[in-house]
Amino acid sequence: MSHWFHKKQEKDAASSDRGLRGPRVPRHSGGWSVVRKRLQAEPGLRLIDAGSTSPTNINYLTELGHSVFLIDLVHDACAGNWLKGTDPEGNPIWDVEGFLEHSLSFSGRTFDVVLLWTTLDYLPEAFVEPVVARLYEAMNPGGQVLAFFHTRTKGEETAHCRFHVTSGDDVEMQMAQPFPIQRAFTNRSIERLFTGWSGHRQFLAKDSLSEVIMTR
Repeated sequence: MSHWFHKKQEKDAASSDRGLRGPRVPRHSGGWSVVRKRLQAEPGLRLIDAGSTSPTNINYLTELGHSVFLIDLVHDACAGNWLKGTDPEGNPIWDVEGFLEHSLSFSGRTFDVVLLWTTLDYLPEAFVEPVVARLYEAMNPGGQVLAFFHTRTKGEETAHCRFHVTSGDDVEMQMAQPFPIQRAFTNRSIERLFTGWSGHRQFLAKDSLSEVIMTR
């Protein structure tokens, strides 16, 4: 389900915290630090925030004067009825166009910032490239995507989490619905996935997450 949030709609933000549980664990984020400074300097931007409803994110971003479009792509992809069957070799056949129309239809609106977080690590393979392509189409020139990528596919650190922003350089991680991780991206595979984008800035991290800002 997708929702627009503006400053006057903050009270509606707590209506869905699908699957969120446990404490919030702070994590330093160089990527969020860069995006936050842009958000503080340029009011009136349109953002996409990927994940279950985070009142923290909505309140913070709308207080800065931005409009927020909320999409929970991992839940929509993994819990939705998009698997149509299998081909003769037993490979799954997915309704990619149906998923894009359901979850990434913006009625001609364009965006300046996408907080994509770790979404691409959990989507079925057939959805990954089409989602990136649809975001490219929906972004203004100079628009930025902040994405996190796991560097491994095993271990408790690969659990599906929601990311909550803060007014500093940390983001807070909180356990979300337990969808399994599908892949770990290498630097090269990230570059290939975002071929055609004008900018690519990577941030080194000490944990199992890498961070990238891609510029449209």
